Amino acid sequence: MALHSVVTMEKPMQHISLTDWYARVNQMRNIADARRSDAFAIRHSSRSLRNETRIEGDWANYETNESLTDRISELNRWRDILEKSFERIIREIDMLQEEKNATERELEALAGPISVIAECLTMRDGRLGSEITYDEADTEIKNELAVLENNQRLLADRCQKAWEKLCRLEEVRFKIGLEIENKVEAVEMDKSQLALDRNSANISYKPDPTRNPKNSCSYETWLENVKNMKLLAENELADTYAIREALFVCREKARNMLQSQQDRAEHSIRKRIFETQRARNELEWQQLKMKEEMEKAVCEIRNSEQALRDKTDALKLAETRLENRAQRSGMELCMDQAHDMLCLEVEKLREIRRRLMAKIDESKSNFNLLEEHGKRIDTDLENKQHSLMTDIRALDLRMRLKGGEFGAKTTNPSQTDRNITLTRMEKEIPKD
Repeated sequence: MALHSVVTMEKPMQHISLTDWYARVNQMRNIADARRSDAFAIRHSSRSLRNETRIEGDWANYETNESLTDRISELNRWRDILEKSFERIIREIDMLQEEKNATERELEALAGPISVIAECLTMRDGRLGSEITYDEADTEIKNELAVLENNQRLLADRCQKAWEKLCRLEEVRFKIGLEIENKVEAVEMDKSQLALDRNSANISYKPDPTRNPKNSCSYETWLENVKNMKLLAENELADTYAIREALFVCREKARNMLQSQQDRAEHSIRKRIFETQRARNELEWQQLKMKEEMEKAVCEIRNSEQALRDKTDALKLAETRLENRAQRSGMELCMDQAHDMLCLEVEKLREIRRRLMAKIDESKSNFNLLEEHGKRIDTDLENKQHSLMTDIRALDLRMRLKGGEFGAKTTNPSQTDRNITLTRMEKEIPKD
């Protein structure tokens, strides 16, 4: 019977003892228990952390939503305040612009009266001779021109101040409008952020979302800026009413001053027309008397010349008698009484002739003076007539001052009434 044998071969590793094997099993069990205990603790703390973080996140989101809601309400409140200021500024701009336009129209309307007055002065400068005087009418018309120029400067200054105020109001309106637009945009932005939640589709991680944006400011700075905007609007609106009232008062004052000065100037022109007509009538009467006196002087000169001729013939007769008697002969050529009487007659006739010639020369000189003065009266009458027509034309020209938007509203009289008014001072030339 054959024998069988098995060859056993052991791994070339260190074999542990049974005690070590039991110890290793116990160690593995203990480690598993510790790991399970640790896993339970971690699961418990994780559950607590999830609950705490959920609550903290929900409260943070709620507080954020409340902050956004409060911020939207605050923005809307300040927007309403600024919109009221904006509407007031718009109304003030419109009213101030209307007053400024009315003042500018008044200023442009002064160009017509200035041209009329300049034409009146030029027309009155065309007077002739002694009629070129610094009379009351000339003074009042120049005063009227000074009033117009003063009104122009006054209205121009008021328009300039109104324009500057409008520019400041427009600047404030632009700033407040931009501020309102920014607040409307901010409100829309905050509303859109308030509408977002964790289930929204357009949410994602952002790079550095907690950074301070460029050109950002603090809440205190923002609040101060809004208050400053409101204060700026109130400050600009504070004196706007005063400027509008000043424009209205300035226009009315300028109009009243001009109207009163125009009345004074027109009265002075009519007074000057009356005085010129009275002086013309006086000169016409003097001219008539001068002509009558010249006719009498001519008759007197003719009578004196006739008397001189008569005395010349008588002198010739006396001298001829003396000369003929000087031809006597002998003792008859004596100085008798007849010779003495003839000599006395010649002397008397020569003296009479000399006196007549002197009187004729005096009469002719007086006639020449009358004629010369009559020519001066004629020239003065022509000058006064020209001056009278010039003043009447100037008065007619000033009727243009009554028309227009800012002129005095008066009805135009008929030509007959006008002539009656202008010539009511005419008097009939008195006669002897």
